[in-house]
Amino acid sequence: MKRFWAAASTVALCAAGATVATGAQAETLRAASDDVPAAVTWGPCTEPSLRAQDAECGYVSVPMDYTRPKGTQIQLAVSRIKHTSPESQYQGVILVNPGGPGGAGRAMASLGSHVPKQAGAQYDWIGFDPRGVGASKPKLTCDAKYPGYGRPAYVPGTPELEKEWHARTTAYAAACAKSGGVFLDHLRTTDTVKDIENIRQALSAEKISFYGFSYGTYLGQVYATKYPKRVHRMVLDGVVDPTRVWYDSNLDQDLAFDKAIRVYFTWLAKYDAVYHLGKTADEVEKLYYRQLAVLAEKPAGGEIGPADLTDVFLQPGYYIFGWEATANAFSAWITKKDPSLLKKLYDENHPQTEGSDNGYAIYLAVQCTDAKWPSSWKRWRKDNWRVHHTAPFETWGNAWYNAPCRHWPASPGTPVKVDGTEVPPVLLISETLDAATPFSGALRVRDLFPKSALLEGVGGTTHAGSLFGNECVDDTIADYLMSGTLPKREKPQGSDKRCTPIAQPVPIGVTPDAKATESGTVNDRLRLQHLVVRP
Repeated sequence: MKRFWAAASTVALCAAGATVATGAQAETLRAASDDVPAAVTWGPCTEPSLRAQDAECGYVSVPMDYTRPKGTQIQLAVSRIKHTSPESQYQGVILVNPGGPGGAGRAMASLGSHVPKQAGAQYDWIGFDPRGVGASKPKLTCDAKYPGYGRPAYVPGTPELEKEWHARTTAYAAACAKSGGVFLDHLRTTDTVKDIENIRQALSAEKISFYGFSYGTYLGQVYATKYPKRVHRMVLDGVVDPTRVWYDSNLDQDLAFDKAIRVYFTWLAKYDAVYHLGKTADEVEKLYYRQLAVLAEKPAGGEIGPADLTDVFLQPGYYIFGWEATANAFSAWITKKDPSLLKKLYDENHPQTEGSDNGYAIYLAVQCTDAKWPSSWKRWRKDNWRVHHTAPFETWGNAWYNAPCRHWPASPGTPVKVDGTEVPPVLLISETLDAATPFSGALRVRDLFPKSALLEGVGGTTHAGSLFGNECVDDTIADYLMSGTLPKREKPQGSDKRCTPIAQPVPIGVTPDAKATESGTVNDRLRLQHLVVRP
């Protein structure tokens, strides 16, 4: 599940089957891949956030197809913010991945500045855009207009709706076949894991540390399984269950999102005097579902239909950040019939400019080929109707989001059996009601990594919310990155340290109670992730 669309970079899409470099330059790249990748040639970055921190940027060349190491080379965009601590405190390099799959990570080198106690200063922070993403070359895009207005309702209550969604998802897979070509056969998690190992070698680092959010936690798990002796420290926030990739994990998400959105409906009811959407969670919930039916008949402002409204409400299912913005937008529509704020929220998270579907294209390219998906639509229909009856909020939206996998023009692989028994101590982080990566996955990974410790934001719904200023969480991260110190592992199975989660926001003008704090808009740390942290 990843329902926000990554913003497009200015890098043009190269033909996937073409060699990125030609002539003498291509021969140099191929020669560099014979044994060890060439060292990165660092230069100035273009991103303002990186330039402000004196970051350096460059490229690492790697084989498109690792079974043909001397064949076509692709380029991975990387960034570096060097350590500022004394050399005696230097801990080496730490790579960051924001999730997705499909999240651009080059700007994530800035993450180190958010670690308290100056712990981040002890590392060289390495951001990178995974293969096919962002400034890496080639960049995969298929159809930027795909998330445009006029989409049918997600719930296929009629044969016509189901037929229309089949046509749309089949067409998107075909567009990716045309634009991606043979590149689609080389976009599995295992390919990116090998890329990380090549980045390590290009940096001349004996070991690396890794900070992964959401899908990035799965990437970290697979890297640690393949290269356990190359791991120094590892922080995994929003932990993916590696035994459920990917069809089953999406069904797990559907159930978890229904619980998370219920928490949001309860919050809206608490502030009915502000938003006028209902005095109880039941009233708010009924209003929301009534509006889906209303908008199916007549879209708000002629554009916002039921699928678009679901996508707007998905944001509060992931994060408490932005709760007020969604509440204000929905309230303006209900009380004033003003659709402008709903449209603004949708447009911000679903751009339709050239290349803007890059995140979604790579999301499918990875998830559709990491593991085999059911080919029978009867299986999909049965499973999704079954889950929908219990968890209607996101089930069918999620199903159609992933439905291009039924027609994906690349062969699926076999998921890696994750094994952390030889891996050094790892810090796992999750909130209890995280919908995108349900807490059960964090417990599973805690078992698979016997030296790990799990920090739980008790009762929270925020996904991948570390380094947001929660002292209990962030200080634990700082201590671990500085010294390797983890919370003591407890028995029986469960979390090893429990923190109060990030506080729910209080609307402007309302006096906060003792358990809440004022919350503004999405902060800088979340902007680094580009709202693309979906597994």
